[in-house]
Amino acid sequence: MAPLVLIVEDIEDNLMLIKSLLELADFRVVEARNGREAIDQAQAHHPDLILLDMSLPEIDGWTVARTLRQLPDFRSTRIVALTAHAMQGDREKTLDAGCDEFMTKPIDMPTFLPAITKILEGKRG
Repeated sequence: MAPLVLIVEDIEDNLMLIKSLLELADFRVVEARNGREAIDQAQAHHPDLILLDMSLPEIDGWTVARTLRQLPDFRSTRIVALTAHAMQGDREKTLDAGCDEFMTKPIDMPTFLPAITKILEGKRG
């Protein structure tokens, strides 16, 4: 079965672009538009990968990552920060919050899917 990806993004255009790219590559997709919904969708669907915007309404991405990492079911789920925060120290901040990888927006379309595939192949047991 194709991997399931939870996209957490509050900007509709970004969400639709990422969703389209993933679905064209035969990934299954679940969406969330704020931090609270992200936690709910993760618990409901147990995705293989979470693409997590860090600047979200209700609960920010750093809090979402920390919250999920505290739950036994999500200790090995791959979480990728997908963010416009690209200043010095932002990568370390997201990794400290529990994200496995850091990708900046806007996404680089030619390298996006290969990077996602590589991340999923490295998924911890």
